Amino acid sequence: MRFPNNGKALLHLTKTSLLQQTKNAFDKQLLPASYTSTKETSSDSKQSNLLSYHVLPLKETLNRFMSTVEPFLTPTELREQIKITEEFLNGEGSNLQKLLEDVGSKEKNWLADRWLKAAYLQYRYPVTVFVSPGMTFPRQDFKDTNAFIVYTSKVIFGLGEFNDMVKAHKIPIVKMGNNELDNSQFGKVFGTCRIPRRGTDEIVYNPCSDYVVVIYKNHFYKMKIYDEKGKLISASCLELQLENIMKTETTVGVAYGILTTDSRDNWADAYENLSDIPVNRDALETIQGALFTVSLDQCTSLMKGEEDDELISSLIHGSGSHINSGNRWMDKTIQLVVNPNGNVGFTYEHSPAEGQPIAMMMDYVMKKLEEDRNFGDCGSKDVIPTDKIQFCKPNDRIGQCLNIAQQNLDELAKSLQIKVLKFDKFGKEFIKKQRLGPDSFIQIALQLAFFKMHSEPAAQYESAHLRIFEGGRTETIRSCSNESVSFCRAMQNNSKASKEERVDKLRKAVMSHQMYAKLALQGKGVDRHLLGLKVMAMENNLPIPEFYSSPGFVKSSHFRMSTSQVATKYNAFMGYGPAVDDGYACCYNPRDNDIILAISAWRHCNVTDLLIFIQTLEQSFLEMKDILDNSTQSPPNLISKL
Repeated sequence: MRFPNNGKALLHLTKTSLLQQTKNAFDKQLLPASYTSTKETSSDSKQSNLLSYHVLPLKETLNRFMSTVEPFLTPTELREQIKITEEFLNGEGSNLQKLLEDVGSKEKNWLADRWLKAAYLQYRYPVTVFVSPGMTFPRQDFKDTNAFIVYTSKVIFGLGEFNDMVKAHKIPIVKMGNNELDNSQFGKVFGTCRIPRRGTDEIVYNPCSDYVVVIYKNHFYKMKIYDEKGKLISASCLELQLENIMKTETTVGVAYGILTTDSRDNWADAYENLSDIPVNRDALETIQGALFTVSLDQCTSLMKGEEDDELISSLIHGSGSHINSGNRWMDKTIQLVVNPNGNVGFTYEHSPAEGQPIAMMMDYVMKKLEEDRNFGDCGSKDVIPTDKIQFCKPNDRIGQCLNIAQQNLDELAKSLQIKVLKFDKFGKEFIKKQRLGPDSFIQIALQLAFFKMHSEPAAQYESAHLRIFEGGRTETIRSCSNESVSFCRAMQNNSKASKEERVDKLRKAVMSHQMYAKLALQGKGVDRHLLGLKVMAMENNLPIPEFYSSPGFVKSSHFRMSTSQVATKYNAFMGYGPAVDDGYACCYNPRDNDIILAISAWRHCNVTDLLIFIQTLEQSFLEMKDILDNSTQSPPNLISKL
């Protein structure tokens, strides 16, 4: 994988369409077939036929990289980038490649631990907003406190059943083509907790835990959900425990949970101070060891028309220190949040797992609740009393940490603007009838909306899983391409392109995205490989090459659009904060006849405008539908799995 030494072929490659490059790969059967589900078998990382994560040839990655940076560079910058990339290929990059190949030959997945460390554990911003998404349940209508408690107890029971399925290796294994997908992430979410440390955090796993931690009015309770024989305790018995907790606590406690919302280094300092006191240390260990936490939130009023916005905000950050932000423990992988106003969902700490396993838990519980009115009654009747988790009264140092965390959280919550668009003019069915992939279609619509607003393309990130590899996490789909930019330009008001030309460019843009997505799913994107080379430099005390500060690398990695698809048939969705100050985030759930999108931006940025972006996105969807509806072309048989 080397570029020719004279550089001429490299220049030629930058002129070659990414669509054509990836289509060639597809024609050579480098890409996976459709997803299929197989029998229920092991859900851990001991699946025997999972692939080892490869080290791609450097030339292949850099060729693809050059195609992805073209939309962002001027002709002068492109010539400069060609030179820098060629020098990297034949110099420092080649040496780092040898180091990475050596590591790759000795490890089943050279990326997994390095990605966990670089992307998550060394990340020093708060997990709140910046890392931890919210995953909603369908909104509920609780008639009274009893209905609120009954529902919560059944969801806890359902999550216990899902945990039992994970332990019994009954999570269905899915195949992509002939390759099984790794199910190990399912075994890393229950009982898992992030621990704040200066510089680099840790993760602890407690998969054999038998209890949850209930948080109510900032008070913490240890509640067993399994009896002494390891059987799930019935939902009706859990109801009594929850009711007792709510009757016991009539005043709001110290908001120790607010500390977990702060920057990781601030929280690490506070954590050390807390841990110096044995009672606090025991409390921390008990919370960390829980299967998950359950936040029984204080009821908040909902503004008509903004219910979904408040729902996702409450899951992402708790709506502020004076509302429910202290009623959290953001280090726990799974936090079940239930509010008497009907808002329900997960807040999940992202480091051990991706979003789809979390959505699958919600799907499982909702299906159980729909199908069985008596769900949860089959459990054990051996009630085990709850234990209150005690913290000492905060000393001056902890008090100061609490005040700082409250101020920082309130500023963060105020700065984040998030809105939910429920686009109901069409959904997956219409897109599929056009022989287009729904995910790719939505990705192009997002690019079109950004281009309309800002008159330039955005580097657009979409996550693709790497679960065909043992321990695989994600690769970046670089959604912006020459084809997508050509389509966006054709759709501008001053364009003379006909509707037929616009349709043709739309189909090419969708195809280009689909091809890159297919490659990314095979671990043939560019971002993780380039990260690996950079990590090799750091691990071997070598200088970071100039390549990583080059115009193409910097501009194509500044993801002003951070996106992902988390699909469920339910009226539910996931949301999170933007990746960069001058960007947007969008997580979407495409359903048969509608598309739910949670879109966010920063209020403090005078470049972005969330409300106008949403209006422009709706307009983009409708314009794309219009040109397809009025096209005389017969839809070609394009790949439509994504």
